[in-house]
Amino acid sequence: MILFKHELRQNRTSLAVWTGTIGLLMVICLMLFPEMKQQMAGVSKLFASMGSFTAAFGMDRLNFGELTGFYAIECGNVMGLCGSFFAALIAVNALSREERDHTAEFLLSHPVSRRRVVAEKLCAVVAQILILNAVVLALSLVTVAAVGEVIPWKELMLLHLSYLLLQLVLSGICFGISAFLRRGAAGVGLGVAAMLYFLNLAANISSRARFLKYISPFGFCEGADIVSNGAIDGGMLALGLLYGALGMVIAFVHYCRKDIH
Repeated sequence: MILFKHELRQNRTSLAVWTGTIGLLMVICLMLFPEMKQQMAGVSKLFASMGSFTAAFGMDRLNFGELTGFYAIECGNVMGLCGSFFAALIAVNALSREERDHTAEFLLSHPVSRRRVVAEKLCAVVAQILILNAVVLALSLVTVAAVGEVIPWKELMLLHLSYLLLQLVLSGICFGISAFLRRGAAGVGLGVAAMLYFLNLAANISSRARFLKYISPFGFCEGADIVSNGAIDGGMLALGLLYGALGMVIAFVHYCRKDIH
């Protein structure tokens, strides 16, 4: 697992910065909740009457005066969007970086198969996502307890599980894309994550665009749906996991056959 450890060492600064930033934003949001709780009850009614805008984020179905509603929207957007950007960024750079930085010939001259290179890099991507989510979840739980709120264990665990699965799906998709790239890939990864996010928003706004939910993996981590139903949509989740698995398979197949420059 030498390559796995090397990937973690190489990305430790990026992982620390992203984890610290997302964790800090989550803590700030939760620290503000007690001050905003009384005011947010009236805001919920206002949001519920704003039509398409609130439907895009599910704000018409949640009560901002309750921790679960506030957490699903405010903290959900931080964790869902920023976490997805991180997952896409590290995954899309995982394989393409070797050719971009001209280290591929050095790496592949060692007695290690390409299949093992791909496998260890993929494991490193997954490990970084797990570390980020574990730290952020711990900070969130500590902050909720610190502000004197009762921890809604089921809802928080389901929300964070959905964010984790979303990041794994996006990392699988971007990992597959990484196998085809030879130069800077950061913009590609962030672009893919942003595009899929806005496709889901469009699906929430218009019934005519509802089919886009079957394209974007963001469809199964809707905070409003999870809090309202008390579960993650199994069908949407299965479809998202399929997309992620296909990306990983494509990465193995293409990288093991491609000409390395």
